[in-house]
Amino acid sequence: MRENISGYSPLKHPFMPNTFTQLNIHAIFSVKGRKNLLHKDIRGQIFQYIHGICRGIGLFPLAVNGYSDHVHVFFELSPSISVAKALQDIKANSSKWINQSDHFHGEFSWQAGYGAFTYSRSQRDHVIKYITNQEQHHSAKTFRNEYLELLKLFEIQYDERYLFEFYDDII
Repeated sequence: MRENISGYSPLKHPFMPNTFTQLNIHAIFSVKGRKNLLHKDIRGQIFQYIHGICRGIGLFPLAVNGYSDHVHVFFELSPSISVAKALQDIKANSSKWINQSDHFHGEFSWQAGYGAFTYSRSQRDHVIKYITNQEQHHSAKTFRNEYLELLKLFEIQYDERYLFEFYDDII
């Protein structure tokens, strides 16, 4: 593309004039091997760190919470970053921080992959409340059931072979 007289070139600038978005993403990812490593006494620190990662890469975090083996991150996505890149950065940076902390003995990592679902502005409060109440929510429902319900709700076709490593969850 050619530069115009004002010096503007779309190749030099990430945003075009009059670009407005509201992309609310609810992402879910799990501890590798579905190990219950996110103990209650350290979850808050991990979730706070993930919140900071989101802000650092240009996302607007709305809620970060989870349970002993998985994390929910709800954020407003900037149009300058893809969902895949955002989740790659969140998972890589948080696992590095966790491995450098005194909380774990051995190697910590997240499973490959994630689930990501979009919501409208009018649904934000409901999703934030849902994520905030994860501990209560999982007293009655397994992560597997929760995740499969989301896939069905969003009409996402999936192959069981490519889901998270689920084990027989016992409530």
